[in-house]
Amino acid sequence: MAQKSEFSIEGLREYNRTGPVRWIMSHCWEHRTYFTIGLMGFASTYIAFSTARVLFGRGAELIIEGGDARAVILVSLAVLIASVMDGLCSLLGSLSMVILSTRVERDARHELYASLLGKSQTFHDQQRVGDVMARATDDVRQLHFVIHPGIMFIFDMALGFAVPILYIAFINLELLLVPALFVLSYAIVVRRYIRRLEPVMMQQRMQYGLLSARLEETISGIEIVKVAAQEVEERKKFRRNAGKFRDFFVKQGKIEAAYLPLLMYGIAFGLMFLHCMNMYGRGLLSIGDVIAVTGLMGVLQFPVFISLFSISMIQLGIAGARRILELIDQRSDIDENLTGHSAPVAGAIAFENVTFKFHGSTVLEDVSFQVEPGQTIAIVGQTGSGKSTLTQLVSRTYDVNAGRVLIDGVDVRDWNLDRLRSQMGKIEQDIFLFSRSIAENIAFGVKDASQEEIEAAAKEAQAHEFILSFNDGYGSEIGERGVTLSGGQRQRLALARAFLRQPRILILDDSTSAIDSATEDDIQRAMRRAQEGRTTILITHRLSQIRWADRIIVLENGRLVANGSHEELLIHSDHYRRIFSRYGPTEAPLGQLAGEGDTQWAS
Repeated sequence: MAQKSEFSIEGLREYNRTGPVRWIMSHCWEHRTYFTIGLMGFASTYIAFSTARVLFGRGAELIIEGGDARAVILVSLAVLIASVMDGLCSLLGSLSMVILSTRVERDARHELYASLLGKSQTFHDQQRVGDVMARATDDVRQLHFVIHPGIMFIFDMALGFAVPILYIAFINLELLLVPALFVLSYAIVVRRYIRRLEPVMMQQRMQYGLLSARLEETISGIEIVKVAAQEVEERKKFRRNAGKFRDFFVKQGKIEAAYLPLLMYGIAFGLMFLHCMNMYGRGLLSIGDVIAVTGLMGVLQFPVFISLFSISMIQLGIAGARRILELIDQRSDIDENLTGHSAPVAGAIAFENVTFKFHGSTVLEDVSFQVEPGQTIAIVGQTGSGKSTLTQLVSRTYDVNAGRVLIDGVDVRDWNLDRLRSQMGKIEQDIFLFSRSIAENIAFGVKDASQEEIEAAAKEAQAHEFILSFNDGYGSEIGERGVTLSGGQRQRLALARAFLRQPRILILDDSTSAIDSATEDDIQRAMRRAQEGRTTILITHRLSQIRWADRIIVLENGRLVANGSHEELLIHSDHYRRIFSRYGPTEAPLGQLAGEGDTQWAS
């Protein structure tokens, strides 16, 4: 089966991702109506503009030859009509391109965001948040300028060369000598210009991503920065990174300063005028033709001038598109398996000789155990023994390197990933809350939850009272990551979220570590009610929670060294007894050890 994103977004269109230019053009083609109107509008603009220049020559010729007033008036009206058409078509073309650029920017941002949501946890573990944000915001924004005014200027360049030269050819084919030489030399110089500019633009975008990543890291870790009194050092680092970003702009400016086509155009215009005068002297051109050709040659000045800016904008946009595609095209190591097993989860869990490695290091090795539906298992072990990783294999945040993890007898890789995870709930010590209202945080992942259900879940988690202490109650906005709340408050909101979701498999990863003992007693009673009929995986350092587990898994250095009930392990497992050595001699009566209460053991 072909590998896909971890989660795909229904209705998301597929675009040509074989290269940044093709990707941009496939986005433009999705809105081909505006693209076509824009192209036709600019074509009509140059036709009308060039026609007006030819009519100027005819009008001058009529005046010189003493033509009648009626003919001069007709030519003047024709010039007026052509000028009006020029303005109207330019307005129509520009409006279409603005709409097109805005929609392409929107679609590209949506495509990137959907792609990021679909990536596996392994992918996100390897990314710098600041750099991803730079690509999702500033790099995507550059796509807007690629189209308007970038592609619009490219149209201007192509049409600005083609239409006047075509009119010149109609006047006299000999006049094409100078424009042909100019266009040929222009193409050679611009190609060299693009080759010099392209790597600088890419380096500029990469440095911007690095600058954003370092800034995000510093702001996210501002507490550590202040505690360590590193404000001055961080400011120096930021200044160095900003200086490097500025240096790439200086390199860009030096390349643009050496842009030769403007000088080449001045030379070509002079040569064209000399050629016209030579042909006039030979009787091959009239005064009107000379004026018309001179006016048409003047039309070439604008596309030559704007090419300096349009090429830079397009190269910048292509560099941004390349960075965006780097994220989109990175394949996920987890497949959502849309056609996989989809059924209500009973809660049976089995590990069969599971080995998992992360970045080459073995985290779990040859782990095997079984959990019956509705059972509660506690996982204990020293820091770094693989406890949290084990739960991440159950939810298929990561895939095993060897062995199998089974849910209800089905390998988790054969499950429909969305269906599997929708029946799981997980509460971790490091609680993540969104910068939204309290009610929205509790109801996250539950569709159409009523206010009564939200409040009932909050009461079960002992959160209702402190929520009502806020001015807006459940409508109170909390800061990013819940920084306006205490650790205990954040954990209680996470518990309320889990209670509301009512998952078939509940994973509690040290979920009450920041809660005082009195509140913990109330929450544990609620948790026991919530666990009835559910399979629960419990990671904790508190004996009061470990002892009421049906089975206890003991891990050491990624290997399962003991498996059994609290009483069985106290008798048969040296590793388990060492965990509780701080409570007294291992020869102490089981009842005494089992009744210790809320004391926390140390790894």
